[in-house]
Amino acid sequence: MRNKFFEIALAQAARLTGRSGRILTLVTRLSTKMSQVNWSSIQREQVKLQLFTLGRLAKAYALGHYRDIPWKTMLMLLAAVIYFINPFDLLPDVIPVAGLTDDFAVLVWVYNAMGTEIEKFQVWESSRARPL
Repeated sequence: MRNKFFEIALAQAARLTGRSGRILTLVTRLSTKMSQVNWSSIQREQVKLQLFTLGRLAKAYALGHYRDIPWKTMLMLLAAVIYFINPFDLLPDVIPVAGLTDDFAVLVWVYNAMGTEIEKFQVWESSRARPL
């Protein structure tokens, strides 16, 4: 995928490496943005579930609970989150419904690219007694 805005998000994500506090701040901003999305207009429950999974994985990573993920994969996940929370990207978020289209496309692309890693995380997560 070639997207100048995603490349900028990748560079920003690279600066988060080893900075758990900043990753947790990013996860908090993700939660805030997710609470502002009109999910009924999205009509994609699967996208919502995928986004929640990416958020939980990022949080578990930042807290040091889950580190069984390649660094490059984590970088891609963080870049997708940055892309999602940034209101100015390929299609600015101020455009009703359409403004989130590119955000969701990036998130779904990253989620699908992470396939096996997502499955491993979900197995690990379901083996834990309590959620994070």
